Amino acid sequence: MLREINKAQLPSHVAIIMDGNRRFAQKLGKRTGYGHRIGANITENVIEWAYELGIKELTVYAFSTENFHRPQSEKSNIFDLIKVKLEELCIDERTHQRKLKVRVIGDRTLLPEDLLRSVRKVEKVTSGYNEFTLNVAIAYGGRQDLVQAIRGIAQAVQNGEIKISDLTESTISRYLYPEKDTPVSYVDLIIRTGGDERLSNFLPWQASGNECATYFCAPYWPDFRKIDFLRSIRLYQQRTAEKEKILSKRAFHLFNEIYR
Repeated sequence: MLREINKAQLPSHVAIIMDGNRRFAQKLGKRTGYGHRIGANITENVIEWAYELGIKELTVYAFSTENFHRPQSEKSNIFDLIKVKLEELCIDERTHQRKLKVRVIGDRTLLPEDLLRSVRKVEKVTSGYNEFTLNVAIAYGGRQDLVQAIRGIAQAVQNGEIKISDLTESTISRYLYPEKDTPVSYVDLIIRTGGDERLSNFLPWQASGNECATYFCAPYWPDFRKIDFLRSIRLYQQRTAEKEKILSKRAFHLFNEIYR
């Protein structure tokens, strides 16, 4: 499968909804934190797989705004785990070998200060890299992202920094997370594990505008394997080939209509 995949166009930006950590732990009779820890290891594997394939941007949904309704103990454990993983990225040789740029997208005002320190640190350490980008969505919600962008644009218009007549799609993208950095690019492929077939308020602007492929699969996130990842890439390639075929047919029919 890997040989077949390398012969076709690869997605530039892959985004993943990492669902099923809690259900994985429950299945094994373990505490919830066990599922999150195993899931974090899978995330490291996926970063490796994406880099090996030559994917340029990877976005992982680590913690949504809806997740704040969970018990405080679970939230604290997740934030501590994310903090540890971000700190590890700072000193991991692979981060620097890959020239991996790490960014956090989401409402930072909702995060604890110790996690924020780790966020600032990893972003500073990797700020000079641009070969491969990892976006970590923490305290993220797509609608909330759009709302804060609209507020920012409205304030800029009021301050005379932007004219309403000059507003474009690019303007909106610049005001979405992350703040004061290159916008998150349009998504080519969204993967969701855990069996649910929904997008959960994830990157609506970047995904909807690009008609991205969506791969829903049954394995819980800690059970996600490289073969599952490759299957998602193959789905994207099949969708891309189908779209190109449809466009070619339309162009052919249009040509015949004009010159018959």
